Amino acid sequence: MAANLLMLVLLIGGIVLAYNIKKEVFPYFDMDMVRITVPYPGASPQEVEQGILLAIEEAVVGLEGADEVRSTAREGFGTVTVDMIEGENLQKLAQDIRNEMDRIVSFPEDIEEPTIAIISRKRYVVSLALYGDQSEWVLREYAEYIRDRLLQEQDITQVEVISARNHEIDVEIPANTLRSYSLTLDDVAQRIRRASVELPGGAIRTQSGDILVRMKERRDFGPEFAQIPIITASDGSQILLDDIAIIKDGFEETTVSSSYNGKPAVMLDVYRVGDQTPISVSDAARQVVKEVNVSLPQGLRVDLRNDRSNVYRQRLGLLMKNGLIGLALVFILLALFLEPRLAFWVSLGIPVSFLGSLFLLNISYVSINMISMFAFIVTLGIVVDDAIIVGENIYYHQQRGKTWPKAAVTGAREIAMPITFAILTNMVAFVPMFFVPGFMGKIFKQIPMVVISVFAISLIESFFILPAHIGRKRTDAPSGLFGWIFHAQQSFGRAFLKFVNQRYGPFLKATIQWRYLTMATGIAIILVTIGYIKSGRMGFELFPKIESDYAKVTAVLPFGAAFEKARQVEKKLIQAAQEVTSKNGDKELVEGIFSSIHDNTIEIRAYLTPPDVRPLSTADVTRRWREQVGVIPGLEYIKFESDAGGPGRGAAMSVELSHQKMDLLERASADMAKALSFYPNTKDIDDGFSPGKQQIDFKIKPEARSLGLEAREVARQVRHAFYGAEVLRQQRGRNEVKVLVRLPRQERISEYNLEEMVLQTPKGTEILLRDAVYISRGRSYTDINRRNGQRIVTITADVSPRSQAGQILSSVEAEILPELQQKYPGLAYSFEGRQADQKESMQSLFRGLLMAMIVIYAMLAVPLNSYIQPLIIMIAIPFGIVGALIGHLIMGYSLSILSMFGVVALSGVVVNDALVLIDFANRRRQAGMAPLEAIQASGLHRFRPIILTTLTTFGGLAPMIFETSRQARFLIPMALSLGFGVVFATLITLILVPSFYMAIEDVKRLLKT
Repeated sequence: MAANLLMLVLLIGGIVLAYNIKKEVFPYFDMDMVRITVPYPGASPQEVEQGILLAIEEAVVGLEGADEVRSTAREGFGTVTVDMIEGENLQKLAQDIRNEMDRIVSFPEDIEEPTIAIISRKRYVVSLALYGDQSEWVLREYAEYIRDRLLQEQDITQVEVISARNHEIDVEIPANTLRSYSLTLDDVAQRIRRASVELPGGAIRTQSGDILVRMKERRDFGPEFAQIPIITASDGSQILLDDIAIIKDGFEETTVSSSYNGKPAVMLDVYRVGDQTPISVSDAARQVVKEVNVSLPQGLRVDLRNDRSNVYRQRLGLLMKNGLIGLALVFILLALFLEPRLAFWVSLGIPVSFLGSLFLLNISYVSINMISMFAFIVTLGIVVDDAIIVGENIYYHQQRGKTWPKAAVTGAREIAMPITFAILTNMVAFVPMFFVPGFMGKIFKQIPMVVISVFAISLIESFFILPAHIGRKRTDAPSGLFGWIFHAQQSFGRAFLKFVNQRYGPFLKATIQWRYLTMATGIAIILVTIGYIKSGRMGFELFPKIESDYAKVTAVLPFGAAFEKARQVEKKLIQAAQEVTSKNGDKELVEGIFSSIHDNTIEIRAYLTPPDVRPLSTADVTRRWREQVGVIPGLEYIKFESDAGGPGRGAAMSVELSHQKMDLLERASADMAKALSFYPNTKDIDDGFSPGKQQIDFKIKPEARSLGLEAREVARQVRHAFYGAEVLRQQRGRNEVKVLVRLPRQERISEYNLEEMVLQTPKGTEILLRDAVYISRGRSYTDINRRNGQRIVTITADVSPRSQAGQILSSVEAEILPELQQKYPGLAYSFEGRQADQKESMQSLFRGLLMAMIVIYAMLAVPLNSYIQPLIIMIAIPFGIVGALIGHLIMGYSLSILSMFGVVALSGVVVNDALVLIDFANRRRQAGMAPLEAIQASGLHRFRPIILTTLTTFGGLAPMIFETSRQARFLIPMALSLGFGVVFATLITLILVPSFYMAIEDVKRLLKT
């Protein structure tokens, strides 16, 4: 009764919790970073570095909890990112940074308000492309309408309009007009600012109530500024703004454009927050798209693209399918080796453990996502190991003549201690994954949380629920179909036992007799494996590549390149994509092509049909696209990506060079990129540098000073003419609108305009700019990157195959970098990106594995009451690693960090069978058997449960191991390590462990004599 009640609580409670638990594609986590952004409109990267970055770096370096400080200076703004030391308080660090920022008094006057924000990872769901042959204003207005409509949905909270220019009101006044009225741009800006006021004046407290008083001269739209008086004569006549200026209510002057399927477009990105699920957000967005498309004017349309809920559905379905197939295989194997009814009760431990674990996972804030679901699949075959051993031992005693109730009590009690410690070693082996640093640790820490929770419930199920059910097993023989299945299983069981006694028994006896040859063979296998890994033939990569549902190309022109040149590159890339599409299924391959230009960067995305529909993989589409494009002259670099947005994205290798002198860094990075180009399997090489815009520098002449002009006033007049004098910023609906006063565009587009610019002196006289300043020419940098106070440049390259990146880096470190350091004294380097993540993760894993080994040794020593026998059991661990390597070779996979996760987890799983084997032999020796007889008897007796646990573990993982879907590739290496590692370690347990056991006995005898 109690057992059934406990089982029902775990099952029903788990089902209820499964509906309420959060669901997402990938687990959400904090980035542990604080970012400071300081806009400085019109400033060059050098000005941003000198005026902003150096002051912030000095303020935040050394703060409690701050680890690494990275900063970037670009045209018009600077950013500083502070990484937090793991385990520190992120909110406190952000507040400390705010306090330090408030103390800085050396910032330039024209900077805008700095923003300090904790970086959070937005949980993207879907994009909406609004496109059609309409003006930018119409597109933007309808985009705002669609955003408002989306936000009305209960399941949608966050929507962003991207690839669109910001609103801006420009007041353009010709220079001649200004001179004729003796005005400057700053004069006009101040008069507009004074006239555009909305200010509360308090309240009048009358007997009948309060009356609010307000000055309401706020102007939201361009035409509303037209009637502002700029000059008022003594006779009362006025010169209005409209009389001297052209007022444009439009968008900021930036080279930003976007198109979808060749038509102007605006993109809206929809995110989810809190407990919203990808499916609920996507369904709500789809409903809005359906309604909006009906009401849009002719020529406008909204398409829904890059729907992450489809990825969630596909991967959820994939994992569910693999899980159910694995469960079926486990049941079939159990039914084959044990009685079907016994197999049913053992298999029932899987859903009981899975659903019961949700009680623990719910309070641990674990969501249902790809990683946690994969963790369930990992435990699918392992979780029944304890139930198999308990059930098989009960079955063994029942076959020896005991009643089912008596066999249940005796069998469970006899195996209780080794099973408990076996489960504990399983848990300990997964613990090192908790301590993997960085974003990888944040993602994959859900695996040990799920596994440990499942194992904890399975231990309860094996000792309190399973024996109670088996003990009440009916004694009458089944009839009909079940009777036939029962007799077939009994026949197989007898044949299997015959094989064990007549085949395995003599083989085991021979290996023990020739035990030193057996041990030498095993050691030789390990040495060969180590040699193969060290040779580099295996290759290693951080993450297997995960294909995205869109192919992406990013092309970068020299900074300052003409917008028309960017248009030409965009057209060539789109035409190449269309060529590939037309030759390979057309609509069956590509759903749409989105293009955007931002300054000198062109980005094209070809959104592909679902994986089971498209005739080509994303990698094949990207490869053919690259071939079709060929060489485009004049580009800084071009990069093709088939894994954009996935955890394996990014360049295969990154080398960071640092030096205080930028010109030296530029030459060193060019030499480095050139050296990398000689490696045949490198591509998409970026030297990290691109020539910046041309720059004209001024220094004031003495003649100008004699007229009362100072450098500050000259700089202000030039800035107002070409950038603009900012009048005000105000909110218009959801958008912030900037109002600028400046010269007309035709007076700002050539150097002649600059040379002929007239400056106003404080005395009211005029002087040409060229007469007031010395002029020199140069070139500004595109951006300036810094890390921990040092200027840096990062050279990146992709490698095909990526697993060979380590070999190239070794060659670079041994040959190229020493030459560069000799050529450029003071040059320092480091490996960043994937290499840094890989090194950090591997070091953490190895430290964790070492600690796990020590804990596992101690846990094995307790039940065995021996210091030597745990070492015999742990011999299975290196052979499990050999099996993992063989599995990768057979399946054609390179080693990756996920393979290492599997190896670490394997270390706890593979000792279980050896523990039960040695424990049984010790029991036989306590009963009076000789060591040789005891270990042989243990091998024969434990052969069936050892083989069964191995087959169920491999069977549970087999659907994932042999999965052909591209969506599952990055999870397969861990399944390979576990599945093949357990199989190989089992062979070692059944053959080598008895030989080592007897070798120890030989040593003991020698010591006694």
